[in-house]
Amino acid sequence: MLILRLIKESLLFAIDSLVVNKLRTLLSLLGITIGIFAMVSVFTMVDSLERNIRDSIQSLGDNVVYIQKMPWQFDASTPWWDYIRRPHPGLEDFKMVSKLTRNAEAIAMLAGTGGTVKYKNNSIENITVNGVTYDYRQIWDLKIVKGRYFTELEVRTGRPVAIIGADVADNLFPNQEAVGKDFKFKGRKMSVIGILEKEGEQMMGGSNDKNVFTPLNFARNFINLNSRNSGSIIMVRAKEGISNAELIDELTGVMRSIRKLKPTADDNFALNQLSMLSQTFDGLFKVFNIAGFVIGIFSIIVGGFSIANIMFVSVRERTPLIGIQKSLGAKNYFILLQFLFESVFLCLLGGAVGLFLIFLGTLFLRFGLDFNVVLGMNNITLGLTISVIIGLVSGIIPAFIASRLDPVEAIRS
Repeated sequence: MLILRLIKESLLFAIDSLVVNKLRTLLSLLGITIGIFAMVSVFTMVDSLERNIRDSIQSLGDNVVYIQKMPWQFDASTPWWDYIRRPHPGLEDFKMVSKLTRNAEAIAMLAGTGGTVKYKNNSIENITVNGVTYDYRQIWDLKIVKGRYFTELEVRTGRPVAIIGADVADNLFPNQEAVGKDFKFKGRKMSVIGILEKEGEQMMGGSNDKNVFTPLNFARNFINLNSRNSGSIIMVRAKEGISNAELIDELTGVMRSIRKLKPTADDNFALNQLSMLSQTFDGLFKVFNIAGFVIGIFSIIVGGFSIANIMFVSVRERTPLIGIQKSLGAKNYFILLQFLFESVFLCLLGGAVGLFLIFLGTLFLRFGLDFNVVLGMNNITLGLTISVIIGLVSGIIPAFIASRLDPVEAIRS
């Protein structure tokens, strides 16, 4: 009952302070509000960015190894020109990897190029056309909502068929059925056999909405696989129970054998996996979080001094009242807790306003700019906890001074 009474009286005193000294209290709470807003908004953006990026990365597959020209993590000791001189994985590499690898469940190859697709008077620019082998669907989950996937015969013979993304279908064939229609790319005609589910924009650029997929043997008509700019990739998915480390060990030996590298020669290929991207982004997110903490802590410190100033003024204005309370039997701890609770309430109010502004910002980003941002419970808890801590730190000295006042001297003041 005593604690509830203390909380009630402290809340009433805090409200009275707000009502009587609106401008002074507003300016003092502004520091806490700005500090909580700065810190928690950065944490919220970083968390949302991290979640979106990790979702995009996850779509790459956590048990897939990518054989490429360039590594996802560069070795500082290796000259950049050594990477540039490397050949892209070619069709012969793909055939030999498929023949020699024993720990792979599926092996696919992809090579892409950009350009304009046309259908009658409609055209779309900056579309990526990817040539793929038959097992590509086992590596990357292509969600086909209309039509079908390639047959093994179509892939092997290089038939001019295509699976198109949702944006390509909507813009190239508006208000009509796309499956069965023919369109052109770089002078070559392709027939639509499937349409992919709409995915929306992804942080890592993994969306297939503006992509076209066609058999690799047909794509060779407009993609030079021997070119240094072909960007070809061999993707290998490990069998059940086989770790990526085991698969990488095997692929390293296979690729070195295919490329006929001497035992002392460096690899002229890269074996990339999902964990490399995760490690890179882990360090980046830590930097962002530290930056957010540093930005917010200075504002919060300024706000803490403002709250302490309010409490000192409040002690001075209510000194006679404190004397009366003590003369009626109020203990020192009662006065101390009364002012301490008031300081915490003021800080919580400033923090709550800051969190409310962040919430409004997340709604704007989510519905106005179509960017998925969520103010998580962990960040709400963090903001309120910091507010309480600042309230305790800012109010402890004024509250201690108030609790030590002599009742007679206080009444006379």
